[in-house]
Amino acid sequence: MTKFLLSVHVLAAILAVGSIAVAASVFPRYVRESVKVAVFLHRVCRGYAVAGVVVPVFGIATGAQLGVLTDAWLVVSMALTVAAALLLGLVVLPAQSRLLARAEGGEQDLPRPALARLGMVTGIFNLLWAVVVVLMIVRPGSTTGA
Repeated sequence: MTKFLLSVHVLAAILAVGSIAVAASVFPRYVRESVKVAVFLHRVCRGYAVAGVVVPVFGIATGAQLGVLTDAWLVVSMALTVAAALLLGLVVLPAQSRLLARAEGGEQDLPRPALARLGMVTGIFNLLWAVVVVLMIVRPGSTTGA
């Protein structure tokens, strides 16, 4: 059962978080160049954010099965996951929506500071996930480490 839970967890992480990472990263460019593409990218980010709930659900189930829920590397990973989710839900997606509304309203010159901030926050979101991936692989301090 552990292998099944871990497989679903990893596949969901790759598909959901990976899709969000790519779509959110290129959004600032395309909201200026093609509103239709930006609408699609925003839809990808929102849709996969909802689907991404599977990642921590199966991750926690896997951790419980392995008996590692209180290990420091997993606790830190869960905290970073919460931070990334909050960043996505409270900053990235709303910023995308605001920029899209302006672009769909015909505004040609979107504010550079808003685009730069969105790019920076998206980079932080991606960095948080990169750290989580490293923690999941290395598992520092774990007796079951790689």
